[in-house]
Amino acid sequence: MPNQNEICKKFDAAPLLCKAEEKIGIAIETIGKLPVNGLRHDPENGACGWYIWCGEEMSEDPDFFKALHVSHIREYLPGIEQYLSLPPGYRFLIAGEYEDVWHDPELISI
Repeated sequence: MPNQNEICKKFDAAPLLCKAEEKIGIAIETIGKLPVNGLRHDPENGACGWYIWCGEEMSEDPDFFKALHVSHIREYLPGIEQYLSLPPGYRFLIAGEYEDVWHDPELISI
């Protein structure tokens, strides 16, 4: 499995590491579904900017995402840890061997 720097290099992205104590938004109730989706906004207020959910749909429910320290992500979704250094504005979709990573400028503030 590639490491975080290798993933950033593969997608020509400047790495922005998440600190272990920063928070990540994760839809814990969706774990086990495919695909695994992630998108990264600008970091703010102790959050690294990542929001992760599993399955086809992201809910608009304000309680959909739970705050979790980055250091705990490998307990819940170990396969996505390698993507967490992608900078704000990046998204990923992972399903088994399928991997799609792209830049979405609408995710970042100008």
